[in-house]
Amino acid sequence: MGDDLGDEWWTHEGNSGDSGAEEATVETTLPTDKTTPAADKKSEKRKRVTDKDAKPKKKKKDDQKAATVSEQKEPDVEKSSQPKKKRKKKKKTIEDVLAASEPKPGCPADLQSLVTKYFTDKRSVIEQEELQLQDSCFLTCNDLTHSLSSYLKQICPKWAKIQKQHTEKRSAVLLIVCSSALRTIELIKQLTAFKGEAKVLKLFAKHIKVEEQIKLLQKGVTHIGVGTPGRLNALVEQEGLNLQALRYVVLDWNWRDQKHRRMVDIPEINADFMNLLEKMIRNCTEFKIGLY
Repeated sequence: MGDDLGDEWWTHEGNSGDSGAEEATVETTLPTDKTTPAADKKSEKRKRVTDKDAKPKKKKKDDQKAATVSEQKEPDVEKSSQPKKKRKKKKKTIEDVLAASEPKPGCPADLQSLVTKYFTDKRSVIEQEELQLQDSCFLTCNDLTHSLSSYLKQICPKWAKIQKQHTEKRSAVLLIVCSSALRTIELIKQLTAFKGEAKVLKLFAKHIKVEEQIKLLQKGVTHIGVGTPGRLNALVEQEGLNLQALRYVVLDWNWRDQKHRRMVDIPEINADFMNLLEKMIRNCTEFKIGLY
């Protein structure tokens, strides 16, 4: 106690002042410490608000993307829902059928059925009976192994004798009927091994007038005539070619052109051929048909 009383009083005041200042500083610092959590809370709230605002924007973007994807998919769904159009099958033509089929040698039944089919609606029943071809009218058919000369030697073994006996003009003993002028020339070249001394005449319409061919037939004796149905018809109608001396008719039956058509498969040539065949049946006393 004596020590306390002996202390100087102002020193305590100075110390008290320092303590007061310290307390004041503490008090002043406390509010600053109290304010920082509130600011943190506000900043957190702002972040939360911004996060909430940002999330719907992402959803909107996702929705827009989904909408665009669905719009892109919709046409595909529509296409898939639409029934697929069936491709039209191409109709098979005669050329396609003939190209796919294997070549078969012609036979008498082929020509007989062709004649009846052609004249069914064009001639009366009595006329159709007259135009029927009997089996005895046909020679041996080519089995696709013969050349023209070898085939003719087979069906006309006595050709040399028949050739000498034929003396009539404007006629022929043997007629070879084919589809075109080019084919006529080819067949004439193939006759060299068969014809001997016989005279061969080409009878087609290309580059040759009917009048010129009639003059040629009138000049000398023709043994073999090779030509097309159209020109042979014209010569018969104009009396340039007489069919009474005819003994053999060879049809170029099995040959096919670039489109795989036979002579009888071409409508125009078939019509001329049928008219020519009718003339032969009505005007010839006796003749034989061979399918080459």
